[in-house]
Amino acid sequence: MFKINTTYKKMLADTTTPVSIYLRLRDVYPNSILLESSDYHSRENSMSFVCAEPVAGIVLKGSRLETYFPDGTVTIKESKNLIDEIADFKDQFKETELPEIKFISSGLFGYFTWNAVQHFEDIKFISETPEGEEIPEMQYHLYRYIIAIDHFKNEITLFKNTFEGEEEGGLEKMEYLIQNKNYPEYKFQLRGEESSNLTDQGFMDLVEKLQKHIYRGDVFQIVPSRAFKQAFSGDEFNVYRCLRSINPSPYLFYFDYGNFKLFGSSPEAQITIKNNTANIFPIAGTFKRSGNDIEDAEQAKKLEQDPKESAEHVMLVDLARNDLSRHCNRVEVKSFKEVQYYSHLIHLVSKVSGHLQEDVSAFKVVADTYPAGTLSGAPKYKAMQLIDENEKLGRNFYAGAIGFMGFNEDFNHAIMIRTFMSKNNELHYRAGAG
Repeated sequence: MFKINTTYKKMLADTTTPVSIYLRLRDVYPNSILLESSDYHSRENSMSFVCAEPVAGIVLKGSRLETYFPDGTVTIKESKNLIDEIADFKDQFKETELPEIKFISSGLFGYFTWNAVQHFEDIKFISETPEGEEIPEMQYHLYRYIIAIDHFKNEITLFKNTFEGEEEGGLEKMEYLIQNKNYPEYKFQLRGEESSNLTDQGFMDLVEKLQKHIYRGDVFQIVPSRAFKQAFSGDEFNVYRCLRSINPSPYLFYFDYGNFKLFGSSPEAQITIKNNTANIFPIAGTFKRSGNDIEDAEQAKKLEQDPKESAEHVMLVDLARNDLSRHCNRVEVKSFKEVQYYSHLIHLVSKVSGHLQEDVSAFKVVADTYPAGTLSGAPKYKAMQLIDENEKLGRNFYAGAIGFMGFNEDFNHAIMIRTFMSKNNELHYRAGAG
């Protein structure tokens, strides 16, 4: 077992931002990651995190599972039971108790793709990801440094995680980098034209084909999508900066894995688990904002009363209840069909909660509620089969989940929508409709 020795230092954060900190660190510490939230007015969502220097990790590539540890140990084996293997990996670490700290100081940061559901459910996909676009189905890392920015207090807490035989402290270099007023910026430029695996008419044909499955009763709802890609040169972090400005959302993230990057602005949680309580927040029902407050209020009333949007929402709330009921007691709908305003859209949002049963791991609950019904459909299993058969092109990262997994069983992941994958100087992204 590896005991994590965590030391920390507090700093003022009134003259810096998460983006500027990330820009100062990324060339010194490759493969750093950034997590933000635009919901700063809420005390609960007032934290941003920059993580640097991965020191341990678990990575799934097809059926091959790789793990590496702080002492240099590396294991490679065939994955047999991913849920148990993740639990075994987490059990190799013991955190320092910091009762005065109420937010993330260590833990695992990473993602799993749409394709990872094949390790959670008895389902096999036939669609393939194009050559050169493949990424691991799952990976999580423990980071040496975690920089926690509290926007509510304008305060930075700088954590360093070390292990037996390693020098503790030594936060001066990181403090200097954070306070340094200079950081490099690079240009970004599009190359050529955007392309898609489907024409507009081709996508409409796909929608009509899947509607026939609804008429036949195969599914009640389904969410088809189409893929896009765009060549570029330069620094794609500029795209993230524009995205967070144009489309501010509760989940903003930029994960750099060296040979590829995942970044996005997602409005929706996959699932959150804290203090043994699991929450799913179905977002279903969408109208476009007008930019006029009076017109938006009228649109919100129409959205609440729209029979199609309401029916879709009720189905997905029921799906969330059923998913949580597999491993939770006292499953309740805490809020129902609340109107929420985002930068460009008006959504109907509900909250479904349940208390985890004894001896059930958080990741078991995550796996058995994956993927989100809002990105697949209902019944979920049949919807996934139809999506796989008809979209042809593997979804890869799209509709996956990305975020934080704690050693204490806390879990908070966003759904990878409004998300880009950057690889080989190409941006890949998808759009779906339900």
